[in-house]
Amino acid sequence: MRSHEIAKAKGGRTLIVGDVHGCPDELDELLETVAFAPERDRLVLVGDVVVRGPDSRRALHRAVELEAAIARGNHEQKLLAGHAGTARLGPEHQPVADSLSAADWRTLEAMPLWLDLPEHGVRVLHAGVLPGVDIEDMPKDALLRMRTIDSRGAWSDSRDGGTLWGALYEGPLHVVFGHNARPSPQLHPWATGIDTGCVYGQRLTGMLLQAGEPVPRGEAARAKLVDVPARRAYYKGGNRGH
Repeated sequence: MRSHEIAKAKGGRTLIVGDVHGCPDELDELLETVAFAPERDRLVLVGDVVVRGPDSRRALHRAVELEAAIARGNHEQKLLAGHAGTARLGPEHQPVADSLSAADWRTLEAMPLWLDLPEHGVRVLHAGVLPGVDIEDMPKDALLRMRTIDSRGAWSDSRDGGTLWGALYEGPLHVVFGHNARPSPQLHPWATGIDTGCVYGQRLTGMLLQAGEPVPRGEAARAKLVDVPARRAYYKGGNRGH
């Protein structure tokens, strides 16, 4: 697996943003809302920057322009599998794949499965982790797709597959994640879910941390969240987030 510890912000803040899903206008509005300053602030994305929204390529290019650190999401992984010939792409992914340049593919390939921000005590990844399992031993698909854990300890991408994994996770790093789109953020003691369904017509959410600031735990993390409304519902599939 590929991990990546990213450098400290240049004396500024860190903004971690949930699933953009090809919605660059909402991303720009969120950046404007927090007065994001690229010369000193740092942008971190939880993955699924592309697919389902109105302009995946522009969203990806905007992230690159801002030198964002991006964790790989399941939709980036799907595109890469199609590009490698190991998966067949459907009507959601094929048009995006057809629009990507060689440089865009290199951007997707460079996305690690998780990002560590030591000064904040945070690990950023797309979907989830299995409590008590070392990150290096974690199934790749779990990092990209998991939502719940059943009574036997098996993970699932299903919303109804058991308990939300974040409710069972006990650190030591605080995990900030996306994937499981919900109307409100998930605020667990050691994990914060910030996919609030922008592409489904809800909101794009970010976590804004000051330089060196640790993430508050549980409900206290809400004070660090900022969001903007979606301009419209771009995808009619509901909040499945697959």
